[in-house]
Amino acid sequence: MKSASFKHFDPSRVPSPCFVVDEVAVENNLKTLRRVQDESGAKVLAALKAFSMWSLGPLVSRYLSGVCASGVNEARLGREAYGGEVHVFAAAYSEPDINTLLGLCNHLVFNSFSQWRRFGPQALAARARRPELAFGLRINPEHSEGAVAIYDPCAPCSRLGITLAQFEAATAEDNRCLEGISGLHFHTLCEQGYQPLARTLDVVEAKFGHLLPQIQWVNFGGGHHITAADYAIDKLIARIREFATKYQVQVYLEPGEAVAIHSGVLVAEVLDLSWNGLSQAIVDTSATCHMPDVLEMPYRPGIRGAQAPDTTPYTYRLGGLTCLAGDVIGDYSFAAPLNIGDRLLFDDMSHYTMVKTSTFNGVNLPAIALWNSDSDRLRLVKQFGYEDFKRRLS
Repeated sequence: MKSASFKHFDPSRVPSPCFVVDEVAVENNLKTLRRVQDESGAKVLAALKAFSMWSLGPLVSRYLSGVCASGVNEARLGREAYGGEVHVFAAAYSEPDINTLLGLCNHLVFNSFSQWRRFGPQALAARARRPELAFGLRINPEHSEGAVAIYDPCAPCSRLGITLAQFEAATAEDNRCLEGISGLHFHTLCEQGYQPLARTLDVVEAKFGHLLPQIQWVNFGGGHHITAADYAIDKLIARIREFATKYQVQVYLEPGEAVAIHSGVLVAEVLDLSWNGLSQAIVDTSATCHMPDVLEMPYRPGIRGAQAPDTTPYTYRLGGLTCLAGDVIGDYSFAAPLNIGDRLLFDDMSHYTMVKTSTFNGVNLPAIALWNSDSDRLRLVKQFGYEDFKRRLS
């Protein structure tokens, strides 16, 4: 298992389905991120869009400089449950969004000159009242590193970020359009190592380098797999220091999955067994409702004790309990036959799981538990039921 601390965890200790997060594993990730922060001079922010288990907010705040949010609700959670700075980026803001965010955040990043022109006067008036406010623009270096189109912010016709051509057109039309802007933000990666970032930085410097001496900070965005075992941390630290020194800017990083990678599992129970072309096992969780990246990415999550199909004697297609025909988690083989009531542990289920769950079909959300793999202390943080489903509807 990638979530190594769960190799001997007893899944019968929690209700099913249930997300179980090892706070020791999370803290170990945070220690690595803190090392990057301390040695590079960058400020590291936890991306709440990937992992917003706010019961761990005090732990995160001990190690990182703050959080980044994708809108009002995440920003409010960041301000209430985490310490440090709150940075916000969204593809677009409404007037009510701006009114709220200008009282919550430290950095507010705009996705277009249109939005900056619309809300710039209001933003600058708020900064007169709150001097810690800073405003930035998201750039699109038009350099794709992602392998999956749905997660590629630099794909052709992307709605995210301002291209160099758009920058040049805006500044030619109004040479004062950057007044009040103190930083630039870009995001090109998705669970990737150092080399894709290095190539992206080369492009950013080539295309937007003429702007860098005019600004105070640059946000490298997220998608950095810094806490993966093979990440080139020393190279990252050196490149950040070189970049910050060359342009005299404060660098920010916004890792999301790196905070929670290999720190949690999803416990599920076998509800039924049948056969249609191959053996089928229905579990009390759902790709559609509880781990949608399985369908969107797509990918096949690991399961403790399971192998690739037809590797060991008993192969099953694992499916969720919803009515969606495509609610299929994947094919797995086991050394022994499955039985109704067996518990399964889906691996690496902390990031981009809890934040994406839904109650489609009225399926209950998984419970959430915190486990300490050093002390073996287990705490059931939250359980969900009918009222959680009902409150989302009218």
